[in-house]
Amino acid sequence: MTLHELYQHYRHLTDPQSLAAFGPALYAILGTIVFAETGLLVGFFLPGDSLLFAAGVVAATTPALDIVKINALLIVCAVVGDAVGFQIGARAGINLYKREKSFFFRPQHLQRTKEFYEEHGGKTIIMARFVPIIRTFAPVVAGIAQMPYRRFAMFNIVGAVAWVISMTLLGFFLGKVINPKSVDKIALLIIFISVLPLVFEYLRHRRKKAASPAAESAEVAAAEASAKAASDSADSKS
Repeated sequence: MTLHELYQHYRHLTDPQSLAAFGPALYAILGTIVFAETGLLVGFFLPGDSLLFAAGVVAATTPALDIVKINALLIVCAVVGDAVGFQIGARAGINLYKREKSFFFRPQHLQRTKEFYEEHGGKTIIMARFVPIIRTFAPVVAGIAQMPYRRFAMFNIVGAVAWVISMTLLGFFLGKVINPKSVDKIALLIIFISVLPLVFEYLRHRRKKAASPAAESAEVAAAEASAKAASDSADSKS
C-alpha cells in the first residue's frame, strides 16, 4: 500500500460524509478505532482527535449518529482501551523497552512517552489524550511504572471524558454553523494543533541532547582546573 493510498484511507476516516455512509455500523466502527488507538500498541497511527471531531459533525448534520449515544460509547471504549494498555504494560514490564522495532511497533515512541511520563507524572494520562502517539503508549508506561491502579483509573476516566466530549461537541456545534466544505480544513487544523506538542518535545530533546556534550566538557574542564589549582597549592606549600 502506497502513502497516497494510506492518506486516502485516513481521509475517509475523518470525512463526515464518508463516515455517515456506514449508517448504524458507524457506532461499532468508531468504538473499535477509539479502543484500538488507546488500548493496542499497534493503534498509534489511527486518527483520534480528527475522528472524534468528524463524529460530532456527523451527529450534527445526519441521522447516522446520536450525539449522546456516541459520546457514551466512545467514553467507555476510551476508558477500556487505556485499561487494557495499562495491563499490557504491567504484565510485560520493562521488557517492552527491549522489544524490537517492527512495522506496527516503534520503540522510540515508547521511550518518548516514558520521558513524558517522568516529567509530568500521573497527569500524563489526562494530557496524553490530546497528544497523538503519546496517548497510545501512556497507559502502557503507567503500567510498567506500576502506578497504583485506582490512581490510574481516576486519571483514565477524567481524561477519556474530557477528550471525547471536547472533540465531539466541537464538531457537533461547528457542524451546525459552518459550511460542510470547510470541515476538512478544520479537521486538518485539529491534526496540526494536536501534533504541535510532539514537535516541541522533539525540538526540546534535540536541544537537550546537543547541550549535553557541552555541559560534560564544561564539567571536565572545571574538574581539571580544580585539580590543577589543588596541585599548585600543594606545590607552593612544599
